[in-house]
Amino acid sequence: MDQENYSRRRFVRRSVTLAGASVAWNLLRCGAQAAEQDNPQTPDDALKELIAGNERYITGEHTHHEYGPERPALALSQHPFAAILGCADSRVSPELAFDQSRGRLFVVRLAGNFADDNGVASLEFATSVLGTSLIMVLGHTECGAVNAAIDVFTKGASLPGHLPKLVSNLQAPVENVRSQSGSILDNATRENVVLNVQKIQTSEPILAALVKENRLKVVGGIYDLATGKITVLS
Repeated sequence: MDQENYSRRRFVRRSVTLAGASVAWNLLRCGAQAAEQDNPQTPDDALKELIAGNERYITGEHTHHEYGPERPALALSQHPFAAILGCADSRVSPELAFDQSRGRLFVVRLAGNFADDNGVASLEFATSVLGTSLIMVLGHTECGAVNAAIDVFTKGASLPGHLPKLVSNLQAPVENVRSQSGSILDNATRENVVLNVQKIQTSEPILAALVKENRLKVVGGIYDLATGKITVLS
């Protein structure tokens, strides 16, 4: 008789545990689906959300994110609405600058924010697999990588290690603005963003096709280190 009661109690505990696990799993799935549904639905709406988020960031009205509760849902899936090709500079954090929680931005970062083959492949994944509808190439003021490229291509400076390979990707924007008036650093930084926007827009076969179908928008932006404001370049 005791053995029978023990078996019954064990069965009840097991049933309750399984039921609780099922409820938790369904809640996590609903959370992931809700996150996807809350995303901007068009490239233009995605850009508006980035601009609004940056405004919250610079005015101090940013959202106070609760990171703990969102972690289980993010373990199941991700639904970024925008991708950012940004510089590796430690002073520029896209998630903070656009006031976005984890899972909403797909960020590719390297010094000089240029689109090499690996970066393009990453953006292809973000758009064609994860459904991202907006890509922003994000440069910033006082960029050390662009400044190093200026020293190399206008002053004949030499760099150690693998840095020459990196700055070789920044030669075109520097050369394009050498004869322009104003700050060569500011001009080259902007030109670098513009050239990489064009490169991504015309990247075959995936990104260019999405742009042509109006399913993807590619824009540029400049982050001002002093103010935090991001100026969008169309």
